[in-house]
Parts: sequence; structure tokens; C-alpha cells
Amino acid sequence: MDTGYEKPRGIARHLSAKRQAAEDRRLDPVMRALKAFHSAGTPESMEPDELERQRKGQEILGRLAAPMSDMEWEPFELDGMPAAWMRPAHGHGRRHAILYCHGGGYTSGNLGYSRVLASKLAHVTGYDVLTFEYRLAPEHPYPAAVEDGLRAWNHLMYLGYGARDIVMAGDSAGGNLALVLCHRLKAAGRKLPMALILMSPWADMTMSGESYAQRADIDPMLTPEYIRAARDAYAPGMDVGGADLSPLFGDLSHFPPTLIQVGTHEILLSDAQRLTARLEEQRVPCRLEIWDDMWHVFQMFPMRKAAAAMENVGRFLLELL
Repeated sequence: MDTGYEKPRGIARHLSAKRQAAEDRRLDPVMRALKAFHSAGTPESMEPDELERQRKGQEILGRLAAPMSDMEWEPFELDGMPAAWMRPAHGHGRRHAILYCHGGGYTSGNLGYSRVLASKLAHVTGYDVLTFEYRLAPEHPYPAAVEDGLRAWNHLMYLGYGARDIVMAGDSAGGNLALVLCHRLKAAGRKLPMALILMSPWADMTMSGESYAQRADIDPMLTPEYIRAARDAYAPGMDVGGADLSPLFGDLSHFPPTLIQVGTHEILLSDAQRLTARLEEQRVPCRLEIWDDMWHVFQMFPMRKAAAAMENVGRFLLELL
């Protein structure tokens, strides 16, 4: 309620600082846990023991951190690939679905880990969300993840969804995968999804953007060493400048309307900015949101800016309907 009374600016700033400090204290253990499991504890290490530790930790984290109130989680096997539906328990529209590609540098991430953003996407849109556990590098390098993503897409077609009924979403390497899947569908002459939702997308495996160096000291989640190690595990010895690895450099014409969210404190900032510019050059409707003082895939965290960013996802999709 507006009382008509405006607090003096000094008091307002003080209260705001106190609220921020309280939120920082509340988030500190969550931040440490998410940071530990979101990227490698030893970022450049792709040793089997280290990867196994990450993957198990992410599975546990997803189970603990996913906001599951009024959500239904339905795991199933998709031709031998673990997959799951995240469904709002009440009052949702079944005409549309989201195909969500989880992040993790193509070397980690799993079905349990995907629960966090799958539940948030379902909550803000009211759509059923299909997520899947694509095969991981280095055991299964490129193109295993792409093949698995196409299998998930084809499953939605089999269920009777039209391409224009589907939103494709992805964070980090999952954003890379979502873009690559659009390239593949387009090359095959197939229809593309109604929209793309990309959170901190990894669009350039050549690492040619300025933020890889400029933001390295302030990114609390990722390091250039980790990006190189993940890239080399996923695409060993390959030319990473092609569209199937660096979709930034592919033909983006006729791509669906796209929402890109990124933080100011991440080394992938340039990927998001340059991807936006490339989409706009191809006359693709695109909205870029750069969130101040935020880090890689901040939407996973239980905090106000994450909630606001997710609400923007819902509004963006409503505008398309």
C-alpha cells in the first residue's frame, strides 16, 4: 500500500543494503553448493573420478534445490535414454511444451540436475517441460548429445505436438545444444520451434569474445581453463568454428524469436551479445537481457533476480501467443 511517505534516500539505501546483506548471508551456503557442482571443483580436470564426483553432486543438488511445490516429476525411458516430464500439478495448458536442454559443459549435468530449471520453467509458463539426459563427454563426444537432442525432439513430434507448439530452452552448454538442434532441423527442411529461451548460452567454442579475458577475474562460476577442457573433451581435435559446435557462426536466418539472458559477471557475456547481434542481422526477433552483478545461469539460485528473470521468460512467451 502506498502511504504517500517517501523514506529519505539515505535511509532507503541503508535498508536496501541491509536487505542485500541478509540475502547474501542466506544465499552463501547455496551459492557455495551450486558453484561447487555447477562447474568442476578443479575446473580443468576431466579425470573420471572428478567427473563422477561432479555428476553425483549435481544429481543430489537437483533433488535438493528444485522448487517442486505443485509440480509433478515423471521419469521415463526414451529408447534407453533417461528422460522426464516436469508438469504443473494444476491448471496448465497441454497445447504447448518446452524441450529443455540442461547445461554442464557437455561433460556433466544429468536428469536430476535438470529438475531445478525445469520446475522453474514449468512454473512461470504453465507448460509441460520435457527434459532428457543426453550422453556426456568425454565418454560420448560430439555428436552424441546432438543425436540425443534430436531423439527428444522427435519424441515430441510422435506425441502429436507441432513444432510451433514447442519452446526450446537451454542453459550454458544446453543453450549451445538448443541452437545446434535448430541448425540441424533447419538443414533438414523441418519446422523450427515457436521460440528459443537461452540462459547464458555457450555459443562460441572458439572463445573469441572479449569477455573470456575481460570477465575472467569476476566470474565466480566459470574459468577459461574449464571452458577449454570441456570443449576439448566434447570435440577432441575438431575444428570448433563450425555451426554444430559454435552455432554463433552458423546461418541463423529464420530462427524463432529468441530471449537471451546473461549476467554482467560471466565470461560468456560476449557470446550472448554477439549472438544477439547475429540474430538481429538475420532479422530474427531477439531480446537480450543483461542482468547487473549476476553470474553464469543465476536463474538456478533462490533469489529475487532469478525469480524476476524467470517471470520475464513467461512474459516473453505470452507476447508470442
